[in-house]
Parts: sequence; structure tokens; C-alpha cells
Amino acid sequence: MASLRNASPRLRNYFKENYIPQVCEVLLCGLLVTCPQDPLKYLEEMIITIMKSGLKSLLWDMCIDPSMKPKIRRLSETYLEQLFGLDDQLMTPELMIKACTFYTGHLVKTYFCSWKDIVIPHINEDIKTEKIEKAIQYENFRLQKYIFCHWHSYVKGQKKQLKDTLLRIQQIFYSNKLAMILTKWRDKARYNYQKKDDELLLKHELQLRKWRNRIKYKRNAEEHFLFPDRSLSAISLVGEIPVCDISLLPERAILQIFFYLSLRDVVICSQVCHSWMSMTQISLLWNHIDFSTVKNVIMEKYIVSTLQRWRLNVLRLNFRGCSLRLKTLRSVSLCKNLQELNVSDCPTLTDESMRHISEGCPGVLFLNLSNTTITNRTMRLLPRHFHNLQNLSLAYCRKFTDKGLQYLNLGNGCHKLIYLDLSGCTQISVQGFRNIANSCTGIMHLTINDMPTLTDNCLKVLVEKCPHITSVVFLGAPHISDRAFKALSTCNLRKIRFEGNKRITDACFRFIDKHYPNINHIYMVNCKGITDGSLKSLSPLKQLSVLNLANCVSFRCTAMWLDNHILYKVMSLIFQVPTWHHIYLLKYY
Repeated sequence: MASLRNASPRLRNYFKENYIPQVCEVLLCGLLVTCPQDPLKYLEEMIITIMKSGLKSLLWDMCIDPSMKPKIRRLSETYLEQLFGLDDQLMTPELMIKACTFYTGHLVKTYFCSWKDIVIPHINEDIKTEKIEKAIQYENFRLQKYIFCHWHSYVKGQKKQLKDTLLRIQQIFYSNKLAMILTKWRDKARYNYQKKDDELLLKHELQLRKWRNRIKYKRNAEEHFLFPDRSLSAISLVGEIPVCDISLLPERAILQIFFYLSLRDVVICSQVCHSWMSMTQISLLWNHIDFSTVKNVIMEKYIVSTLQRWRLNVLRLNFRGCSLRLKTLRSVSLCKNLQELNVSDCPTLTDESMRHISEGCPGVLFLNLSNTTITNRTMRLLPRHFHNLQNLSLAYCRKFTDKGLQYLNLGNGCHKLIYLDLSGCTQISVQGFRNIANSCTGIMHLTINDMPTLTDNCLKVLVEKCPHITSVVFLGAPHISDRAFKALSTCNLRKIRFEGNKRITDACFRFIDKHYPNINHIYMVNCKGITDGSLKSLSPLKQLSVLNLANCVSFRCTAMWLDNHILYKVMSLIFQVPTWHHIYLLKYY
């Protein structure tokens, strides 16, 4: 085994991993230097020593006695690496050849360069001069380019400044020209206007003078007829025709005059002259704006501009029947002092527009939402923002439910509500009226028309917590009976209006006589169950001023066979009440 250089890598790795060359080196060096008498026993002892010390701590002279260790310079990790072909870092023939070649080349290069510097002449002066000239040209070109860039930027800026200056001069010229044209037009318009006014004034003066002369001549003729001895020339006209200037009236009188005009008429009056325009600009005149009268002619942008201009003065707004966009309805929120709002019959009113209005107008007292498409979302907004709401109309609003009426009790609630109109809201059940009773205990005026689903139970649950009701209007509620009057006995009613009911009988009048002594208005039209016996119960009602029993068929049929004695008795009962102003006992034969 002369060498392992050509052995397989597996075998070479095995030798390296198990430190076999190092072990052999240690044992061989110990044998060569020590020369023991019994080599095998020596090898056995040394192997035991190597096993105890470990393979990683092997030294080539660890098996030699310290007194016998030679002073030899190490060339590699082990002396046997070259023997076994594992000396990768030792000098090989190939490395020796490369080292000699590099050294020879270095010597040749060093001496050749020295020789070249001595032998080869200096660089040609012409070539050097040409290169210098090229370098100077390049430097000059670079400087010219730099200067030209700066000059170009400066010229470009000067041109832009000149262009802006010319444009500014042109604008000033056009502005002055336009101002001159407008001044001339204004002077000419003023001249024509003054000329027209002078002509009208002259015409009016001529007419007035002609009229005065006519009156004067007439009066002179009359005086000449009465006093024939006096000539017509001696008789002078007494009195002049007064000229009325409305602008000289007090502001209160001017307001009283313009209050009778509609919004359209006020706008037309403002275009008469400057004096009239100043009268129409009185802030109190714009406390109440009624857009319903001009809903077909006015544009929405004028509505927005009007609300923006008079937003601090507007107290009452009427948009009845107006079809407006969300942007226009949102402008209502600018009127922070708004107290009364009527948006009934507005097809474009939505919960979103009501949200903007409620957030911007918290002081509303009167709110009319009848015949709109509001839902429970709007019902949630009412107690949240309208804390002082007193009058509320939800007539013919059929998209909110009983749960929406329950929202009226949220937060501060609508506890200040005194007037409520639920006409046509057929979706409300007994639970809905119970929610109203829990939320609005201070109701005094209740209007529920055109509601065939209204029953006595609905009124019963409502009256249990609303004892302050003073007037009820139930037109078109056919299922209300005498039990409703019994339920209303806890209230101090002053006004009752029924129409088209067949279940009300004479018993209701006995409840009226017993429980409502201060009632002053009874309207029961087309109630088929009422007879002549009900009139006797009305005689103790001293405060009654309005009584309408028109088209009561039973009353009419009874009156047909009344003899004079009975009719006199009935009339005596009627005329015992001296405060009645209107009595309707209409009979259609």
C-alpha cells in the first residue's frame, strides 16, 4: 500500500474520520525513537494510552519519553499523510511547477518593464499635444453647453413672463372696456328709465289736471246754479285729490297689508319699484312662507335661495303637495328657528330627508306628515329631536307599524304632544294604541277619520292613560258604539264629532248628559241609531253652542208623525239652552 491518492473517496474518508494516519504516526515514531525490547507489548500499552487520551488529542511524540523527544521541525500535521496520500496541503510536483512558473514570470515581467522603460523612447510629443487639444476642446464644449443651458432657461423664463404680462394687460384692457360699456349702458338705461318715469308722471299729471278741471268745472256749474249772481271765474275749487304713498305707512300697517297677499303676489310687488321692494324685505313678512300656492311655477333653486336668505326669520313653512328633491328638502334644516312644518302630500318625502330636517330644526312644534311615505325610521327620529312637539298629523301614512308608535316613548319622548291625527292609518292595531297611550299621555285633541278598523277596545286602551282628552273626531269609524262613550267618561270632553255610524244610539246622549256637562260641540251626522229621545238629554247642557244631527233617519221618521203638542215640547226643550248658536235638525224627506 504505497499510496492512497488513487483510492476511492469512501476509503479516504474512512481513514480521515478514524484518525488512522495519526495513530500510525504516533506508534511508529514511538517505536523508531524508543526501540523497545518487546515491540508488541509496547504497542499494546501505547494503544491503551491513546484510547484513554482520545483520538482528537493525538500528538506525534506522545509515545516518546520526554527525555528522548527529538527537536524536529514539523512540515505538516502528520508525517504519514504524504505516505498515505492524504497530504492535501503539502507541496506536490504540480504546485512546484506552478510556483516556479509564477516566480519566473514575475522576474521576466519586472526586468522586461525596466528594460522597456530604458529602451523604448518617450511618447511622441505630437500625439501628446493632439490629446491635450482634444481635452481642451471637450472642456470648452462642456462649458459652452453648461452656459447655453442656463441661457436657455433664462430666455424661456423671460418669454413666459412676457406672455403672462401681455395676458394680464389684455385682461385689464377687456375689463376696462367692459366696465366702460356697462357704464354707458347703465347711464343710458337710467336715462331711458328716468325719461319713461317723467313721461308717465307727466301723463298722470295731465290726467289728474284734466280730472281736477272737470271737477272744478262741475262744482262751478253747481255753485253758479245755486248762486246765479256769482260768476264762474269767482268760484274756486275747494279741496284737492289726495295721493296715497303706502311706503309712508307704519311698518305694522304695511305688514298687515302684505299678509293678505300670497307668496307670488309679494314677489310681484317687490318688482314694482325700490320702495316696494324695500317694503317686501321686512323680516317679519317672511316668518310664514307658503310654497304650496306656487308649487307649479316656482323652481327649486329659488326655494333653496329663499330659505338660505331668510333662514333666521322663518317660523312656519308649508310644502303641501310640493314634489321636491332631497337637496331642496335638506335646505329646510337651515331654518333653525322653525316652529311649524307642513310637508303633507309630498310624494318625494323620505326618511332620509326627515333625518336632515329633524337634525337641523329641533324646535318644531307643529308637524304635518299626512299622506307621505314615512316609515318606522322617521317615527324613531320624532322623540329623539322634536322634544317640544305639540301637534302631529300622521293621517294616511300607512308604512309605519305599531313598533313605530312604540318609538315615541324613546329618550325624552313626545310627552308634550296635545294634538294627534291618525286618520286613515288602518294598519294600527290595539297594541299600537296602547303604545300611543304609554308615550303621549297629554293628548287633548284626537282625530281618527276614515278608519273602519277602529273599535271600542282601541279607545279603551288609549283613554286609560290619556285622561286629558277634550275633543274627539271620528268621521268614518262605523264600528264605534256606545261603549266608547262609557270609556271616555273619565275625560272632560268639550267636542264630539261622529259621522256614518249605525251603532251609536240614544244611550250615548245619556252618557253625554251625565259625564260631559261642559260640552259645547256635538256633531253626529248620518247616525241611523239616534231618535227623538236623545233631544231630551240635551236640555241640561248649558254650554252647548253647536249641534248637528243631519241625516239621522230615525229622527226624521219620528218627526214626521209628531203632533203639535209633542213638537212644542221638543222645541221647548231645545230653546231652554240660550247659548246655542248653530242648531241643525236637517230632515231629508
